Amino acid sequence: MAPASLGLSALTHATQSRINCLRLLLSSLLASAILAGPSRARAEDLSKLPARTAPAWLRDGVLYELFPRDFSSTADINGITARLDELKDLGVTIIWTMPIHPIGEKFRKGEFGSPYSIKDYYAVDPHYGTVDDYKRLVAEAHKRGMKVIMDLVANHTAWDSVMMEHPEYYKHDPQGRVIPPVPEWTDVAGLDYNNPQLREYMIGMMKHWVQTCDVDGFRCDVASMIPTDFWESARTQLESVKPDIMLLAEASKPDLMTNAFDIDYAWPLMATLNDVMIRGAAASRIHESWEESARQFPHGTLHMRVTDDHDEPRAVSRFGARGALAASVLMFTLDGVPLLYNGMEVGDATESGDPALFDKLPIFWSPKDRPPLRKIYRSLIRLRKENAPFRNGQVAWLRNSDENDVVTFKRTDENSEFIVVINLSNRASQGRIDGITGGNFNPVSVAGMPKAGRDDFPNFHLGSFEWRIYKNSLSPTERTAAAGSATAIEAVH
Repeated sequence: MAPASLGLSALTHATQSRINCLRLLLSSLLASAILAGPSRARAEDLSKLPARTAPAWLRDGVLYELFPRDFSSTADINGITARLDELKDLGVTIIWTMPIHPIGEKFRKGEFGSPYSIKDYYAVDPHYGTVDDYKRLVAEAHKRGMKVIMDLVANHTAWDSVMMEHPEYYKHDPQGRVIPPVPEWTDVAGLDYNNPQLREYMIGMMKHWVQTCDVDGFRCDVASMIPTDFWESARTQLESVKPDIMLLAEASKPDLMTNAFDIDYAWPLMATLNDVMIRGAAASRIHESWEESARQFPHGTLHMRVTDDHDEPRAVSRFGARGALAASVLMFTLDGVPLLYNGMEVGDATESGDPALFDKLPIFWSPKDRPPLRKIYRSLIRLRKENAPFRNGQVAWLRNSDENDVVTFKRTDENSEFIVVINLSNRASQGRIDGITGGNFNPVSVAGMPKAGRDDFPNFHLGSFEWRIYKNSLSPTERTAAAGSATAIEAVH
């Protein structure tokens, strides 16, 4: 579903109804904050608290979101299982399946309907297969060392859901009629978490999928629209079944990250990226957005770095093929966990988001005139896997002489340091990175990309949307200095 707590600038080509929807959600969140009063920690206080510790397999992983309807030629669960080796070869470690449940028919949008309008949480859409098919998908992924998380739509159901037998589970207007969670979401009915029986039902359902299919976690749709204490209770009960379970919040809400969730969406950064690459904002805004999130969120919060998902037009449509790759390099080399949305690895430009979400638009796996993206992504994923600096929380932003177009930052651990230079504009850029003294930085070779010379680093000469990654293996003296610098960075953030 659409983001629940995201600035309007993040929405590319948004419809007026979607804008109105977001305004309503933001108003609701603000009202909740006011009612909560001083008992709720302020944002600046939350930043001083630790985030919950995510499992290592998530922190070190790479997420891959797939839409079963569009991913394979068979458009079903077995079609996903048949391609697990392909995803494994790419470097994917966590598969996120969009909702697999039967879709409502009453007030359906589009020919096929939204996968987020669910009739029965306990069932699998017969077009996709059976529960046993999904169980086999999870088991086969586990054999290959991959995890599988389900999309959980806990905020609303279809109007013809089996849960309508319990109207007390739903929100009502003053006349006693069941209502959608947001007026524009006409194909779904809102659930009422003031009802303790509903809470029991939903947690029981989540436990069912863990116990029946051995899923490794849940991506929780519009998580900020559901009370935080529900998620905290759900987490406690799920951990009794699977201690290392993960929860991904489709939200950007700091208080979700202390106890309930392991990771959330880096929506503010994606919004800023759109501003920079589409609307001409200065590239330095990327650094500013990152710093603002560090000030607001609990210390150590893990964010999912995203340029492309089912709610947005494809990144290659927004930024062009080379711009989309530059944006991905940013997300794969920053802290957090990067997301690939199915088809990104080939540069698919098939329409995405509302209203395409409500129809069947298979991924086009052989688009014309694309860089060798699969090879490039595989290399970037390997770089991240083999080098710990890209998997820790330490980011040192570096000044440069063209901050209108270029971002520069350093990732470091006790053994090595990397400097990333990315031109986020369609103009060539020449300049210099400030504050680089000593070291022996050499360009990192990325498969599928032209071999980069060292040039006269720390000077840079970049074409439009061009990027470089440089590595310096630290000497013992440099390791001591880097350790002190890392401690200082952690103290600040």
